Parts: sequence; C-alpha cells; structure tokens
Amino acid sequence: MNVLIAGAGIAGLTLALELHQAGIECRVLEAVPRLEPIGAGINLLPHAMQVLDGLGAAEELERVGIETKESVFFSRYGQLVYREPAGRFAGYEHPQVSIHRGDAQLTLLRLVRDRLGADAVKLGRRVIGVAEDGDGVRVAVLDEAGQESEERATVLVGCDGVHSAVRAQFYPDEGDPLYSGVTMWRGVTPWRPFLSGASMVRAGWLASGKMVVYPVRDDIDGAGTQLVNWVAEVERPRPGRRDWNRSGRLEDFIDVFEDWHFDWLDVPALIRGAEKVLEYPMVDQDPLPRWTFGHATLLGDAAHPMVPRGSNGAGQAVLDARALRRALESTRDPQAALHRYEEERRPATAAVVETNRRNPPDTILKEVYERTGDRPFRRIEDVISQEEMAAISDSYKRVAAYDKDMLRRQG
Repeated sequence: MNVLIAGAGIAGLTLALELHQAGIECRVLEAVPRLEPIGAGINLLPHAMQVLDGLGAAEELERVGIETKESVFFSRYGQLVYREPAGRFAGYEHPQVSIHRGDAQLTLLRLVRDRLGADAVKLGRRVIGVAEDGDGVRVAVLDEAGQESEERATVLVGCDGVHSAVRAQFYPDEGDPLYSGVTMWRGVTPWRPFLSGASMVRAGWLASGKMVVYPVRDDIDGAGTQLVNWVAEVERPRPGRRDWNRSGRLEDFIDVFEDWHFDWLDVPALIRGAEKVLEYPMVDQDPLPRWTFGHATLLGDAAHPMVPRGSNGAGQAVLDARALRRALESTRDPQAALHRYEEERRPATAAVVETNRRNPPDTILKEVYERTGDRPFRRIEDVISQEEMAAISDSYKRVAAYDKDMLRRQG
C-alpha cells in the first residue's frame, strides 16, 4: 500500500508522520513552491497535543510556541467575565500550545523530511484530479511550469484545505461557502507580555466587536517582548473572498475598537502595531454526506471546513490523521479502511461544525452581552453564574473531544 497526500498543511504533514510511524509508504504533494511562516496564530488543544506527542512532535512544537496557562473572557469594557486554566494548568496530561501557524507547519515539515527523506514532500505540485484505476488511483498533478503529469497510488487523501480540488471534483456543484455574517481581521504584533504572559483572551461580542488575543512566540528580542496574535471580529453584511492570506485594511474595522483602552491592554495600539493585516470571512460548509469515493478520501479542512471559533480546526485535522492511520493499519483492504475512517470521523466533525455555529466557548460572551444590554456590569455574578459559564465551556470540550475523561480513556 502507498498513500498520496494532497497538501502539506498541518493536516497533511501530521498524516505523513502517522503513516510513516505505522510503516505505510506515503508521499506529500503541495501546490505552493515555497512554504514560509505566513498567516497568524492557532491553538493546539490538549487532544491534538496528545496525538502529536505520540508522534514525537509535541516537544518541538512547545519549544517554538507558548504553553497557554489560561483562557480568559472579558466584556468590551475590559471587565473580567470568566477565567479558567488551560492545558496542564487545568489538569490535562498534555498542554495547550498557542503557536504561529507557519511555525507549526515548518516544524512538522522538518520532522517529515527528517524521517521520510528530503523528497517525501514535493513543492510546486498541485493535485487537480483523481480517477479510479483498478486497485488504486491515478492522480493528475500540475507543476509550477503548468505541465501536467500523473501519479499512481493505492490511496489519495485530499488534505488540500478549504479550496480543495479533490473535494471540488467530488462535489462540483456544492456552491459558495456559508457566511456567518462576521468578518475577521488578523495580525501579529510585537508586544510586552500582558496578564499571565500566556493568556488566551476573548473580549466583547460580535454585535459590537469582539477580540481574540494571545501570544504565539516568546522573547523575540532578548528583552522579553512577545509576538502577540490578535483577531478582530465584526459583523459585516457582505463577505470578502475566502483566502487565509488576503490583505485587509485597518480603516475597515479599527473604528470599532478605538476606545478599547484597558489597564491590561491597549487594543487599538496593538492592532496598529501589526506589520500586516489579513482579512477572512467567517465561513463554513454544511457537513458532507460522504468523504470517500473509491480509493480517495478527504481529511481536515478539505473534509469539514468550520467557522474559526473554538480554536479547534487544526485539532480536528490531527484527530482525523490518527483515525485514518488506525483504519489503514486495521485491514489490508484500503477501501474498507477509508470507509471505517469516515464512519468514525464524519459524524464527530459534523457535530463540531454545528457547535461552532451555535454554541462555541465564546457563547459565554454572547450571554453577557444580551443580559447586560451591552452595558458595563457591577458584579458578573449578578449577570451569569460561574457554574453556567463552566457548563458552556465543558459542553464544548465534550463535543470537540478534549474533555479530560475522554482523553484519559483514549490513553
């Protein structure tokens, strides 16, 4: 058996490490000619770190990222709403790691090349189509010069992201992504440590502006300065183009946050300190009725693009990779393995997609916004109880599969 992986993002590279560890031959084709540390921050939650630890990647990722100590919720007036410890600080066996997406991707790329060989990942090779061929697939590939060639494999796994060519072949009439009504602008800014120096902050609410802020690199200048990731989320009537690297403009959203001057963070100054601003509509797609067609299947964002709320997109891709590896190990019939993988992961990820739409962890802030009428409160206990907020948080962890009891059962 040999597996061809379309896409060298976090999903595809994690899958390559899983398959190599299982003794299954694989190779990765990536469309871009160079992988660079572009984008912004992500969080690797304890369930993802548990899997990555089993691959011998966790220590490297912790070294380049920041171990998150706490998740903290504030009103848009800078008032503390709710605080809970994160990762090991909450009693998990594995940490939560806040990390620049590019740092995570390049770390995994280096590990793949170290273990599988320098040619295991080929850049400038875009998968554009797949056809069944007896006991495997023929895969059409386009190189940088526009020349088309063909690759043969037992299995093709489409890890080619939200613009997946593999998904588009299976579902050519799927239509545009579903817009949530919210656009986000993102950036990274050199900034002095705030709060614990390892806090993930969510503040405000979408109707009047919401911020997500956390550090992703530590001591970038030898003087303690961190690289801080920020995401500004604002309701807008029309979405922009879905492109993780699309440039954004300060004037399109900065007015919403001009008066966000807190004793622990000057939000407009943080935003203006970014060298580059990226714009992305908060969109997803309805869960698919199937991922697997013959000897080809989907994984990660190609299978289940979700609204980026809950810090869980990368984590679900990592869980996909583990499930596919186990399915391929369990049988000599690759098609049966792909169906077994899909039966496990498609319902689980569909539940996360639906929960990210309706009831992610930041629903805590929605409750405060609605119950206060978007006004400052005197005591948060007069608005919402600690027990109710903990229940919202715990409910999401169960759906997303990083409840502590679940992780202990999984080993």
